[in-house]
Amino acid sequence: MSAPSEQGFSHLSGKKVLVTGGTGFVGRHLLPRLLESGARVTCLTRAASRTEHLPGDVAVARADLGTGHGLAAALAGQDVVIHMAALLFGLGWQDYLRANALAARVIVNALAEVDAAGQGSGQGGPARFVLVSSLAASGPSDCPPGVADDVLPAPVSAYGWSKLLVEQILGRALGDRLVTLRPPIIYGSGDRGLLPVFKGAARGFAVSPGAFREFPVSAVHARDMAQAVLLCCGAAARGVYHVNDGGLYDMSRFCRVMGEALGRGKLCVLHLPLPLMAVTAGLASCGGLLWARLARGFTGRTPARAPNWNLDKYREARQTGWLCDASRIRRELGYAPRVSLAEGMAEAVEGYRREGWL
Repeated sequence: MSAPSEQGFSHLSGKKVLVTGGTGFVGRHLLPRLLESGARVTCLTRAASRTEHLPGDVAVARADLGTGHGLAAALAGQDVVIHMAALLFGLGWQDYLRANALAARVIVNALAEVDAAGQGSGQGGPARFVLVSSLAASGPSDCPPGVADDVLPAPVSAYGWSKLLVEQILGRALGDRLVTLRPPIIYGSGDRGLLPVFKGAARGFAVSPGAFREFPVSAVHARDMAQAVLLCCGAAARGVYHVNDGGLYDMSRFCRVMGEALGRGKLCVLHLPLPLMAVTAGLASCGGLLWARLARGFTGRTPARAPNWNLDKYREARQTGWLCDASRIRRELGYAPRVSLAEGMAEAVEGYRREGWL
């Protein structure tokens, strides 16, 4: 195991940390940082999970967040749980509720089992549970500095509502043990969610929602997101935190910096009218549903991924902007983003090309 090397994360030295969603792209950036801090890391995986990218010092625990099989055993003895597993792209409300909210209920049941088993020995469940939620749970804002940590949540999408339900289900069960992070756009190497946008920019064009307007957004690179997660594992963290890279962007600038990282001299940003975007989202969603039904009919299985662009994502795109205020996590926990937008885009492009995705 690597010796602790990052000042400020000594609170994790020797701690047992269980990570859900660690095989995803944020996990690629988080798991090495956890190991460097001296944590003893276990990654929760399913039978179908790809684990080839996991660092060698990371242990693997098999469990199912849908049925709960193996989950209590994986949670037992852990000091910290970092819950990042979530469905980002679904074909309907049921997909998000099943994959996100009902999974939280399964986790709560497993935690209750662990707590009950540990009462006699004086050892209960984890002392800290860090949930990676989403700005979608807070709701939109186009007014700088953006949504604050104490805002009354107002989700506008099925995904956002499902993430808010996860927060409420876990919060009622865990109380002060729960710390929640609500990030905006997370980007970086290994991310498939924004890959279609990068591919479009590589061809010389990008899209910004709405004609005759800009679309302000907050963003954070996966490395800075990992820093925020590590800080939230400490005893000083409490409640809900928003996180970003400190910049205020509109979608045009966000995409143009992406184009520069790709080596495009000039990027054409199309400000598409919202009615046209609604039509394309509806067609993509209908196509996804049709494909899912055909796949179930012929193979008995539902496709692993829904379209990245669908009606639920349109519900978010038709808003006036997505800004959030990260001043509290800076003030209370010492969060200090280190990756600029240009540096982050360059890192993402390098990673995509290394994987052969671009």
